[in-house]
Amino acid sequence: MFSSKSSVLIRQLKNFKDPRKCAFLSRSFVKATQAPQVPPTIIPSENADPAMKTYKYWNREEYARKGRYDYLIKVSPESIVKEAKILNLSDPDDEANEPLFDRLPFGATILKTGTKLTDFDDIVNNQQPNVVFVSPSCPMARKQLPLVLARFPSIEWVHVRSAGIDFVVSDELSELPVTVTNAKGQFSSSLAEYAMMACSYFAKDLPRLLKQKRTKNWEKYDVEELRGKTLGIVGYGDIGRACAKLAHNYGMKIVALRRNPKLSVQDPYCSVVYGTDKRSLNQLMSESDYIVCSAPSTVETRGMVNADAFKAVKENAVFINLGRGPVIDEDALIEALKSGKLKGAALDVFSEEPLPPSNELWELDNVLISPHNMDQTATFMHEATEFFVFENLPRFICGKELLNPVNHSLGY
Repeated sequence: MFSSKSSVLIRQLKNFKDPRKCAFLSRSFVKATQAPQVPPTIIPSENADPAMKTYKYWNREEYARKGRYDYLIKVSPESIVKEAKILNLSDPDDEANEPLFDRLPFGATILKTGTKLTDFDDIVNNQQPNVVFVSPSCPMARKQLPLVLARFPSIEWVHVRSAGIDFVVSDELSELPVTVTNAKGQFSSSLAEYAMMACSYFAKDLPRLLKQKRTKNWEKYDVEELRGKTLGIVGYGDIGRACAKLAHNYGMKIVALRRNPKLSVQDPYCSVVYGTDKRSLNQLMSESDYIVCSAPSTVETRGMVNADAFKAVKENAVFINLGRGPVIDEDALIEALKSGKLKGAALDVFSEEPLPPSNELWELDNVLISPHNMDQTATFMHEATEFFVFENLPRFICGKELLNPVNHSLGY
């Protein structure tokens, strides 16, 4: 039965002959008859961080006002609040840093590029560097960054040209009063595409198809649908949400786990959002047909998906890791794969990289292995540098809030 509002709209549609009015009423009718969206169930965590409610994130597909402050500086130089004097902690031959040298906004200067503190010895105190740009191409960034910050106390902001900051996190850094941001949101879409490919790889049994092609064997078999299946996401940050967005379009149910589940209270993709306690993780493992792990590597998360989690996993589930290898107990994962508890696994990251030839994962037929490159497009690092140059750097120069702040004590 229709509501009283819907019945009135139906009567009006019958009486109108003007096509424009009919179109307007038709849209109103659709809106009136749509079921209200049910918000996700929130399972709170004792580790929830209320301060994260103010988190400002970047996503290259969804962010609506790209280059706003870069444009403002160009048309209105008086909007500049302070200069950005940048130390570039990177390999001087890092081609992905090209925008730093030929596309900087007005008001920004690269003072020096180097990979260790001594490379900056000729920077004098009156130059007052206030920004450090750190690239993964700096081989000893974890050791060198605190030394650079201690040598130049004028530095206010460190930007890391990657989503993961594990290569710079240290006890020394966590104690320093400096703002840290990262390139979160640049790599999410390609990793989400990989996650859905991995789901389909096992749902349609691609290994069997490839084998039948090699042997010229025309043999039909049943396949599985992803529609109606449950995708569990361990680590519901930007990458996890990108996976949920695609999975939702496939018709999958989404359950997620994150440190502060209240941040997802209005999320249109999730049915349930858990906190990060062990009981919640085991619950997610037990109800998910496919599990995507996109959690960062931190002191808290290392070994988080352990033997107990794999013991709780739903029979015949598929495990996909595209976050960080140390989050997983690889021995427990291998045991679950060999015993048949897991149907299979798709792994882009590992505890040790490159994955040693002696690692048993290479020998398992139900494992899809990729060499930590499922976000490695031809331009992905260039785009990460451009985010710094065209988004966060102009914000800093204009005295505005920076995007993608990270808690360098927590590691993400």
